[in-house]
Amino acid sequence: MKTKAPAPRVPSQTRRILTLSACLWVLRLLTAAGLAVDAYVHADLAATYDSVTKTISQGDLFRIEAGAAALAALLVVLLGTRPLVWVYALLVAAVGVAAVLLYRYVDVGSVGPLPNMYEPGWYPEKTASAVAEAAAMVTAAAGLFLAHRLRTNSREDRAVPALIGTRSE
Repeated sequence: MKTKAPAPRVPSQTRRILTLSACLWVLRLLTAAGLAVDAYVHADLAATYDSVTKTISQGDLFRIEAGAAALAALLVVLLGTRPLVWVYALLVAAVGVAAVLLYRYVDVGSVGPLPNMYEPGWYPEKTASAVAEAAAMVTAAAGLFLAHRLRTNSREDRAVPALIGTRSE
């Protein structure tokens, strides 16, 4: 009776890098989805807020947020192994959450060229955007941590650099 030879074992460092890479892909997709919702909602609502103006209109600010969120989503998907990309995504999401909460609960008034954007109510699009931004903020923070850890592990061991988009030096 023949017995099969055991399958070759994958070194633990390589297995760890592959696991981190898989987790990072999940975070990339979740973060990009949250940022895409943020971008869509802000782009969709921008025209509604064009009348709220001082030097710059709230509609213009919504378009800027939509563009920044769309760019962050694209960068996370394409270049999500780079910690700087995660920092950008985290900042975009965090600023979005901070702005929606600030202008929901505090009547800041006009500040410099910014109009008074106080809006004390919640409606479905605003809620969807806030939830998506908060989720993207959390997943971007986790992605930043994992991307940094993955780069550190791959540089220490020089194992499987092609899998994570780094070059051997």
